[in-house]
Amino acid sequence: MPMAIAMLPLFLSLVSFYFIIANGGCSFQEKKIFKVQMLQRKQLFGNQGCILPESRKEKGAIILEMKDRGYCTKKKINWNMKLKKELMLDNLRVRSMLNRIRIKLSSHSLEQPSQIQIPLSSGINLQTLNYIVTVGLGSQNMTVIIDTGSDLTWVQCDPCMSCYNQQGPVFNPSNSISYKSILCNSSTCQSLQLTTGNTGSCEFNPSSCNYVVNYGDGSYTDGELGVEHLTFGNISMSDFVFGCGRNNKGLFGGVSGLMGLGRSNLSLISQTITSFGGVFSYCLPTTENGASGSLVIGNDSSVFKNLTPIAYTSMVSNPQLSNFYIMNLTSIDVGGVALESTSVGNGGVLIDSGTVITRLAPSVYNALKAEFLKQFSGFPSAPGLSILDTCFNLTGNEEVSIPTISMHFEDNVELNVDAAGILYMTKDASQVCLAFASLSDENDMAIIGNYQQRNQRVIYDTKQNKIGFAREECSFT
Repeated sequence: MPMAIAMLPLFLSLVSFYFIIANGGCSFQEKKIFKVQMLQRKQLFGNQGCILPESRKEKGAIILEMKDRGYCTKKKINWNMKLKKELMLDNLRVRSMLNRIRIKLSSHSLEQPSQIQIPLSSGINLQTLNYIVTVGLGSQNMTVIIDTGSDLTWVQCDPCMSCYNQQGPVFNPSNSISYKSILCNSSTCQSLQLTTGNTGSCEFNPSSCNYVVNYGDGSYTDGELGVEHLTFGNISMSDFVFGCGRNNKGLFGGVSGLMGLGRSNLSLISQTITSFGGVFSYCLPTTENGASGSLVIGNDSSVFKNLTPIAYTSMVSNPQLSNFYIMNLTSIDVGGVALESTSVGNGGVLIDSGTVITRLAPSVYNALKAEFLKQFSGFPSAPGLSILDTCFNLTGNEEVSIPTISMHFEDNVELNVDAAGILYMTKDASQVCLAFASLSDENDMAIIGNYQQRNQRVIYDTKQNKIGFAREECSFT
């Protein structure tokens, strides 16, 4: 009897241990640290003496510094209003992209040095949630948003019939001896159909190739195609085809225009395929003040600073969606617990640098949210923010332990989302939201947004039709 009494505490502890495991307790749940105070946004003025992103050549690669698009704002930011507006616009972009996909799927449409690295920056100070780089066009430096969901690179041009406010001078083709207009009857002009969805118009001026590109948030650019010298990392490329925008509208955050990194013939990647092999990669930084990442053009992985080996997954082949980057998503884990949903992949998932928040099929999102709430409990709830419906009040916490979120793709490839990409921080800790959202239709294609790609090296190989992932603490130095 005394021995039985002595063994009782051990027996109770084993029962307790079994109960925790059997009921999905948190003993073996995988966690990350989310630094609330460090990531807390403040009502800031723009950086003094704004320094635009740089570029350099290294080991046969061109490296462009990448920053958040808001990097150079001079205005005081009302974060609550700004972020709500950005999320609304992000939702419009997604709806437009999904509409393009539906149309393509329902139609029968047709289908130098070895590397460059460019500085890549978060655009938060230019009042947007996308990323910018600086390149040379003719003799002028242009700061542009990178977008894997677009093909045509364009900048605002003088004389401009209607242009949004741009920080820095607008490109003036009349001041460049290397600028040339593209004729309307040229093969380049005819390729606009695949690139923009609109054929080049010849009715007003047969000597120029007019284009129109409409974006999902109501933004657009309208102008003519031209060719010019493109410079990055001290490398100059002649006859680069781009859009000279004469009529532009939208919240482009004061940048010069947009860099199209899609897969059509007019994208920057296709135009530079002879020199750089159709390969590019990026590491997207957080929106912390001064944070930088990089856009690497070329296939020299020795310039990367990845902390884990690169793992590649095959792109999904779909001739009707040949402009997009699509992968096969096989499963999602939250805290090491696999979600039980039959709609995880749903015919492929699109990865996009221009979409901010990852979208999942309703059943998948609901499963992710339920598992996240199960593992992240004990914090007061907070009101939702636009498309984000799962929010918490983390006031008084310097840091919190949150469940990991991992996406698994074909070929046993894993994208382990950085802590900064799991929770979406507003201006303060009183409203911190799960940074995932639901699609409106179970059959729509899921999209991996840039928020979930932070601090990852993402490699796009358009020749080998594969996409690679590796953990990396983003920087330009």
